[in-house]
Amino acid sequence: MKFRTEVDIKESQKKIGVEDKIFSIGSCFASEMSDLLKQGQLQTVNNPFGTIFNPFSISDSIKRLHDAEFYHEEELITFNDEFISLDHHSSFDTRYIHQTLAKINADLEKGNSFLQNSNWVIITYGSSFIYEFVPKQKLVANCHKIPQKFFEKRLLTHQELTDSIYNTILNLNDICKDNVQILFTVSPVRHTKDGMIENQLSKSKLITAIHEMIEGLDYCHYLPIYEILMDDLRDYRFYKEDMIHPSNQAVNYIFEKFGNAYFSEETKDFIKENFKINQALEHRTSDEKDPKYIEFKEKLNQKIEIQRQKVKHKIFLND
Repeated sequence: MKFRTEVDIKESQKKIGVEDKIFSIGSCFASEMSDLLKQGQLQTVNNPFGTIFNPFSISDSIKRLHDAEFYHEEELITFNDEFISLDHHSSFDTRYIHQTLAKINADLEKGNSFLQNSNWVIITYGSSFIYEFVPKQKLVANCHKIPQKFFEKRLLTHQELTDSIYNTILNLNDICKDNVQILFTVSPVRHTKDGMIENQLSKSKLITAIHEMIEGLDYCHYLPIYEILMDDLRDYRFYKEDMIHPSNQAVNYIFEKFGNAYFSEETKDFIKENFKINQALEHRTSDEKDPKYIEFKEKLNQKIEIQRQKVKHKIFLND
């Protein structure tokens, strides 16, 4: 007897290897998945522009990374004594223009370099809504808590959505490695501030546009992350206290589903062992000279060294 409708991710013929490079961009859920890939000691770069939700802004970000076009002073604005890029998350904001530009351009350079060698790109769209900054008549990625009177909010049209996805695919194909695999997802995080009906409309437009644009492209895939949380995990115990964001248990469940469909057996074993090592590294003691603790650390370091011998890239750098 079944008590829930399980949603599976279709198994991929092409698998993620231990040396593959994975670039991810998009909503905060993209960051959560990327964090787990990093814990598994795979090579990944996530969100060089910070958290971005809508396809138009993600397309612009990918184009900027593709062109390696640095930002300049005239592209920033000032608000609350900080220098701000409307293309970036507020984490890039600083009180000094040279610091904001340095942070932005360092991540842009890093993202460009990583993309050129990426085997996999994961794109997580969060919303079809976009804001226009009226003083500059510019569509923005983030409002930086600037008063709402300076913005006009609207839904991206279907044409704008499909054009954004199409341009994203073109630029990724041009800059990434041959045979790059592009994975599209829709964030399961509901944007309740937009309104529940409006959020559903927004997500539906994203799903429709993705499916329309990737049809017939064997290197583009749709991962049913949104559907897993909405249907498979249809219970508020799988959410955090805000009843909006998925719990750690839900994120881990989705990551495991993703891994079963896309990781090679070697990668599965590699990540599983690294997760165990990470858990052991969290162990703390009040007496570091305790012989038992010293023995524990020695055995742990031996395990880390065994893992390091399995890959060419550097892992467990902080240990």
